[in-house]
Amino acid sequence: MNPIAILAREVRFFQDAQLLKKWTGEISSESAFLVADDFERAVDAYADNTAFRFEGKSTTYRAFDALANRFANWAAAQGLKAGDCISLFMENRPDYVAAWAGFAKVGLVTALINTNLEGDALAHCVNIAGTKLIVTGAEQDEAMRAAMALIPGAPPVWSLGGRFGGDLGGALEAFSDARPDRKHRAGLLGKDLCLYVYTSGTTGLPKAARLTQARTQGMMRSFIAPCRITPKDKVYITLPLYHGTGGLCGIGQALLTGATAIVRRKFSASAFWDEAAAEGATSIVYIGELCRYLLNSPPHPKERAHRIRTGFGNGLRPEVWQAFLDRFDIPHLCEFYGSTEGNVSFLNFDGKVGAVGRIPGWLKSQFKHIAFVKFDIETEQPVRGADGLCIRAGVDEPGEALGLIGDDVRQRFEGYNDQKATEKKLLRDVFTKGDLWFRTGDLLRMDKDGYIFFVDRIGDTFRWKGENVSTNEVGEALSRIEGVKTANVYGVAIPGADGKAGMAAITTEGEVDFASLHAALSDMLPSYAVPIFIRVQPEAETTGTFKYRKVELVADGFDPDRVSDPLWMLDPEEARYVPMTQGRYDRLVAGGYKF
Repeated sequence: MNPIAILAREVRFFQDAQLLKKWTGEISSESAFLVADDFERAVDAYADNTAFRFEGKSTTYRAFDALANRFANWAAAQGLKAGDCISLFMENRPDYVAAWAGFAKVGLVTALINTNLEGDALAHCVNIAGTKLIVTGAEQDEAMRAAMALIPGAPPVWSLGGRFGGDLGGALEAFSDARPDRKHRAGLLGKDLCLYVYTSGTTGLPKAARLTQARTQGMMRSFIAPCRITPKDKVYITLPLYHGTGGLCGIGQALLTGATAIVRRKFSASAFWDEAAAEGATSIVYIGELCRYLLNSPPHPKERAHRIRTGFGNGLRPEVWQAFLDRFDIPHLCEFYGSTEGNVSFLNFDGKVGAVGRIPGWLKSQFKHIAFVKFDIETEQPVRGADGLCIRAGVDEPGEALGLIGDDVRQRFEGYNDQKATEKKLLRDVFTKGDLWFRTGDLLRMDKDGYIFFVDRIGDTFRWKGENVSTNEVGEALSRIEGVKTANVYGVAIPGADGKAGMAAITTEGEVDFASLHAALSDMLPSYAVPIFIRVQPEAETTGTFKYRKVELVADGFDPDRVSDPLWMLDPEEARYVPMTQGRYDRLVAGGYKF
């Protein structure tokens, strides 16, 4: 990169950092200015702007506020007091945002429940939040009916359009649409709870992350400056509103700026470009797999006939990134790294493909609360020196990302409504005796220019033949194979072998040439990283936020008695993939193959 380009990059980075600082500078854990005040300030400034477009209908900021006020006044009349919790279990729609915004007006905490849950998982999420009342939508009747026996105390259920529970729509009509007196939330500060947002539950039951008022405000403002959003923008949100990326960051990007949120009930690859073009979307909110789904879809006549100029999200893998921008003619995407509950986050301001963010040398003094430490894959613990303290990872060396826990808004970790789960995320005596850090559970690396790259989730990286294997690296290689649509990579144990062997659950589009697959992968990967097993699934198994499920796949392993999908095994003697038969399986578990 020539000196002029480097200077231009640094100037742009500085400008974006200053814009972000301007938007988030007033957020404080001790501030009495809360999320509800943010909403009301936006309504007062943009009352006649369109707040939502949903299924062909428009809702102004004024109408949104009136509905939120009805929710607030209704909730207050139920005898709930500030700090009490309402579980919100409803499909994407403007009423969803109006409900929790309204509850915030009277100081209530809202638990945003994943609409894909049912049975034990649904009851668990309601129970751990200490729910006093449940609000549902038209599509949740059966799930609620089945789960109620598992919820102690049977809190009242009110449904907006459904048949299980009270008629919430009718009840709201009886309440005023005037703003409730601010005294309902007058005693609250930024450090008080606003929401519960749940982890995806890919490795067990979901955990309830505690989001304070200040943290919620920060999330809602994070992508306004990097995407340069104005009241003229229209933000297309197809992600679930119970999730932080779409429901907080996306909604905040729109509703705190006078822009419009175009909300869809569920993501649809086939309808995406039609709706984006028809609604005049200028910004999108994505998860990496959403981009992959669109890229794997057949050409669409409107995939370049749109007005989208920017977007933000996370999990966009390098092999998809540039191809996505080029094919769909989108000038700018802001990739980020972070978690709903964590205190480590990065933003990719300048669009460098593959990077989740950057800490330039001149800014390192402001990031002393973030560190990357050497990590032992086998013990799944940071490496410690002779003094018992952790060792910092070197340039381009993968290390676990840690965040120093402190009182500053950026450094707080509120934990979960489960003390054991909270304790697992804490690391003590990192660089000095007595210090306390948040464990992200992710391996990242930083290059000499300060660019930060996601490597893998801890637990996803495994050891085979004495080497560390990154599931992301293997997945990226498989995605470049003709006919492979998606690849979900994990490690499985082989009796008598050290470490874990690589296995990939793939979905296909067209034919995959298994006869040449080993040779093709060997050209892209070191020999120890080439997967031993391939499972061909009809559809990828993902969570509601498009994260791959692995626990069930690991449990199934490569046993043909447990797996009905086609299975392939790398035959080390023939150096090619062959179908997994019962005979080959029996020989394998008896130690008859030498890998």
